[in-house]
Amino acid sequence: MRAGEKNRHLTGWLLASPLTLVLILFLVLPIAMIVVVSFWQATEFSIIPAFSWENYDFLFGSPVTYRVFGNTIKYALIVWAFTLGIGFTVAYFLAFHVRTQTWQIALFLLCTIPFWTSNIIRMISWIPFLGRNGLANSALISAGITDEPLDWLLYSDFSVILAFVHLYTLFMVVPIFNTMMRIDKSLIEAAYDGGASGFQTLTNVIIPLCKPGIMIGTIFVVTLVMGDFVTVRFMSGSQSANVGRLIQNDIALLQYPSASATAVVLLVTVLMVIGILLRFVDIRKEL
Repeated sequence: MRAGEKNRHLTGWLLASPLTLVLILFLVLPIAMIVVVSFWQATEFSIIPAFSWENYDFLFGSPVTYRVFGNTIKYALIVWAFTLGIGFTVAYFLAFHVRTQTWQIALFLLCTIPFWTSNIIRMISWIPFLGRNGLANSALISAGITDEPLDWLLYSDFSVILAFVHLYTLFMVVPIFNTMMRIDKSLIEAAYDGGASGFQTLTNVIIPLCKPGIMIGTIFVVTLVMGDFVTVRFMSGSQSANVGRLIQNDIALLQYPSASATAVVLLVTVLMVIGILLRFVDIRKEL
C-alpha cells in the first residue's frame, strides 16, 4: 500500500515537473534577475555588478517617485470605477435580460470585436476623434454647446482615462458575466416572491454572488493599468507619467539598475493591492 502511494506521489511529481520547470525558467528566474540587478550600480557608460542600496535610496528620496506612483494609483482607481460600472451593467444585461443563449453569445462576441485589433490601434484611433479639429469638437461646435474647440479632450488625464476604459472594460465584463451565469435563477425568483424590490435583489443577492467575478475583474484592470505606459505616453502627449513610463525612460537611458528597482517597487505594490483584494473574497473557494 505504501509502495503504491509512493508510486502515485512519484508519478505526480513527474507530471508536474515540466510545468514547474517552465514556471521557474520564464517567471521565477526573470523576476529574481530583476531583483538582483536592482541592487547593482550604474554609470553613464557601464553597469557595475556590485551590491548597493543606491537605486532604492534615490527612488524613495525623490519627490518625483511619489508623484508618479500617486498618478498611477489615481489612474487605476478611476479606471477601475468606470470599468466596474460599465462592465457590471453590460454583464447584467447579457445575463438577465437577454433570454436566449444564441443572442447572449452573439452580443458577447459583438463586445469582443474591437479587441480583435491591436491595443495601440484602438488607442490611437481616439486621437483624431478628440483633437481640436476632430469629430468630437466639430460636433460640439455645430450643436452650439461650445464656441471654440475644447483642448482638454486630448492630451490630458481625460483622454488617458477614456483610452484605459476603452481598452480594459472587457476584462471586467468577462469574469462578472461568467459569475452571473452561475447564479441560480431560483434564488432571484425567491427574492421577488419574498417581497424584495429589484434594488434589494440586486444588492442582497446578485452583487454578493458576483464578488468573485468582480474581484477577478478588478485584479485584471488594476494590474493592467498600473503596468501600462504606452497609453499614458500617447494619450497625454507626454505631459503625464505613470510608473511604467518611468521604467521606460530609465531603460531608454540604459539605466537598467534604476529601472529594475522601480519595477521591483511596482511589483510589490501590485502584489499588496492583490493581497488586499483577496482578503475580501476567497476566489478559489467561491469558484
